[in-house]
Amino acid sequence: MSSTSTSSSHEQARNRRSISMSNNQAIEARTKAILREKDSHIAQLQKEVAALTNKLAKQHKLLQNYNANGNAVSHSSSSSGGGVINHTPKRRHQLSPFGNVVHSSSDSDYGTLKHERSRMGRNASIATANELNTLYYKEETRHNSNKEIVHRILEMFQDPKSHISYLRSMDFAKDILRLSKKIKAILVSEPRVAFVQSPAYVFGDIHGNLEDLHFFSDNVWRLGMALTAGNFVFLGDYVDRGMSCLECIAYLFSMKLLLPHKVFLLRGNHETRDVNGWEEHYGERSFLWQCRQRFGDDIGFKVWNTINDAFDRMPLASVIDQDIFCVHGGIPRPVTANEDGTYGSRVQDIMNVPRVAGINPPLEFEDEKHQQVASDCIWSDPASEEQELKSVDPESGYGESLRGGGAICFGHKAVKDFLSQHGFSYIMRAHEAHADGVAVSKGGKVFTIFSTSKDHNQGREAMAGCILVDFENLQVINRSPAYKNVYVHRRDSVSIAKLSEQEIEDRTRLGLITESTSHDNGDDSEEEETWESYDEDEESSEDEHYTFSGRKSSVDPTHCISSPPGHGMGGSFDFSNVTSNRNKSQRDLQRISEDDEDTLLDDDSMDL
Repeated sequence: MSSTSTSSSHEQARNRRSISMSNNQAIEARTKAILREKDSHIAQLQKEVAALTNKLAKQHKLLQNYNANGNAVSHSSSSSGGGVINHTPKRRHQLSPFGNVVHSSSDSDYGTLKHERSRMGRNASIATANELNTLYYKEETRHNSNKEIVHRILEMFQDPKSHISYLRSMDFAKDILRLSKKIKAILVSEPRVAFVQSPAYVFGDIHGNLEDLHFFSDNVWRLGMALTAGNFVFLGDYVDRGMSCLECIAYLFSMKLLLPHKVFLLRGNHETRDVNGWEEHYGERSFLWQCRQRFGDDIGFKVWNTINDAFDRMPLASVIDQDIFCVHGGIPRPVTANEDGTYGSRVQDIMNVPRVAGINPPLEFEDEKHQQVASDCIWSDPASEEQELKSVDPESGYGESLRGGGAICFGHKAVKDFLSQHGFSYIMRAHEAHADGVAVSKGGKVFTIFSTSKDHNQGREAMAGCILVDFENLQVINRSPAYKNVYVHRRDSVSIAKLSEQEIEDRTRLGLITESTSHDNGDDSEEEETWESYDEDEESSEDEHYTFSGRKSSVDPTHCISSPPGHGMGGSFDFSNVTSNRNKSQRDLQRISEDDEDTLLDDDSMDL
């Protein structure tokens, strides 16, 4: 009896030790993940400090030269005849061995312009030819690694109706996966606040609206972004609501890959899993639903999750010319204080948000303070006049948003304090539907930009807008309601009268024909076979170490309304058919199993 009792006691002790070791290992893994993130953040800050130190040293040297000889580069003044020192910082200009030949596309019905790269210096001297050849091989190596994927996606974007088979194929899924992995590496290297110089075009919500995105492509950057002067800042909400989410995000990712220092993609509230995975609410207009409907449940979920991995790394804000603050939602509440009791820099608060952030839901290493900062950036709204009187705190300038769910609004005082603290003049944000494309509020200090005219109950007279920051001038560009649709048509449009029923059905599935509830129930076994040829790189990706905390987010999307009452699709939603948060989280946070990953063999030609 005593022997049996002793044996049982030893067994229990071994079990306790096993559980303790397992818990310790889990804690150690989480700790290592947090330390890796912190080390990465410290290294990036050190790099930024070094860059700023070098910049200050150069500026100091220039100032000394100005003071020493008084012969700084000057502009003549006809009124006074004196010299005025030009403090414009010097830029280095990179020579390219290529020129661009522009021609009209012969395979398009819409007079699209195309440009092709052409070698320069065929008749140059030996020395010049050698220099151009050196640049050629360096630039061509970088260009070739991306050009095949980007070429296919740009061809699709320019004429989607001619690429229907590609858009429904596993080739498109593979291209999106490759593209997303390349974009992840670019985005994670960027600071959480992107600093941009004008001229710069600023765009609001896109929401899977291929037609309006084409309007900007055909008119704002008709020669292509590469040949259009200035930078491009997109304020988020690229997916959901519209029926062409995959096409829009593939195009924008392609532009970011080609022009990483010219195209800036900020994060909106729809670039979070809790929102763009909410099929119960958005139905066929949910990004997750469109991924699964297009590629099947397993591959569709993988595409959705990989794109969201890139979303997790997007910057939260941008500053143009150190004067205009750009963000999807609005200005965050302060979370740090100085020794004298004043608030710390909100821009620095945003910079301190982890480089990889889930937000909705948060990752395990996201502390509540910076998770709140990130949530405010993507969820907040300007307070209405009624809110200014009734619900905005006169001390802080912030109040509860009419959206509910923990979202906040910012009033006149919050705007004034923020602009004064940072020396900014304006705030440009998106997040709210406006039939006029661009709206102005808070004493002319806050611009709300909406770059889609569809899917928000704004009526047929709604416009899609953007703003050009042209050095000292701000120019609003809107798409007129009378502008002719050339890519996406309603089912009753005369433009599709000559199409067969099969062609109409195919285009409806891709969102090129609207007002249809057709679904694709066809046999996709052939495409599943084709998918087996997709091979992933052997290197384990960094995001394998990231897990979600299970902690409640600062903002709960399931209890937020789409827009504050009086803006677009306001009003409460019926949540009676929505799955519980617990079930939804379990569905959203699942991962492709290791067995599934092992079926994807390595392919040297993939160039990830």
